[in-house]
Amino acid sequence: MWNQTKGFLFLLFPHHLVSRFTFWLTRLQTPLKNPAIRLFIRAFDVDMSESEHQSAENYISFNQFFTRKLIAGSRPIDNNTNTIACPADGRISQISHYKDGQVIQAKGQNFSISQLLGGKNNYGTLCESGNFATIYLSPRNYHRVHMPYDGELVEMIYIPGRLFSVAPYSAEVIKGLYSRNERVASIFKTEVGYMAVVMVGAVNVAAIEMAWEGLVTPPHGKNIVRKTYGNVKLKKGDELGVFNMGSTAIMAFEENKIEWHNNLQLQQAVQMGQTIGATLGEVVN
Repeated sequence: MWNQTKGFLFLLFPHHLVSRFTFWLTRLQTPLKNPAIRLFIRAFDVDMSESEHQSAENYISFNQFFTRKLIAGSRPIDNNTNTIACPADGRISQISHYKDGQVIQAKGQNFSISQLLGGKNNYGTLCESGNFATIYLSPRNYHRVHMPYDGELVEMIYIPGRLFSVAPYSAEVIKGLYSRNERVASIFKTEVGYMAVVMVGAVNVAAIEMAWEGLVTPPHGKNIVRKTYGNVKLKKGDELGVFNMGSTAIMAFEENKIEWHNNLQLQQAVQMGQTIGATLGEVVN
């Protein structure tokens, strides 16, 4: 009951105003960021052992700490071309097959994959049926998103929207949460058809950056923006984008192209680069 109350109260919260303030605050270059970073590490039990820089003094701002990089090679990527890698650190919010264009958000809650991707498109069965996984990134997690599978970028779509919290209680009570929040969808052509990777904004997610574009949001627009690029090809494990503060990453593949690891469970902790599935016929157990 309390989670439902929090979710409904959050509908009234000035999300964009708070997020703009967060954008400004986390980029201040001040000595006060050092105790703030250390407090954050303790409060959220952040594991800094894999971070490229492990001391608060190594970061010029809180945002640089939050978007910290990992030590090179700390997350080996399976070179097997049949396997699917987890795109981000976090927990599995949902992972399943979807059909009739409806994707599971939480128990009793679905959302439209077409709406998530900014409207109907011609990308195979992506808007109708396929396999998807939703990864929730908490404040303690590494906040860079990587490629789950080799692909060539076909289109990047910025979709304006709200900035509701994407915490589990919000997913349970806010209808169509992910397809209502501001987000950036990237569509790739792969050897097994089309793949979508969607970075969903949330309150305090002050910005989303993409590897080929740089800062996409802010500014927070009012219209859907679609962009194509000349020749952007990324390998599995390559950096795709960055959340400036935490949120959710959703990936989707077309029908009958891939299957997920049989042992994955809801709310299971996962790491970027971890093998979580494979192309059809090559399921990892």
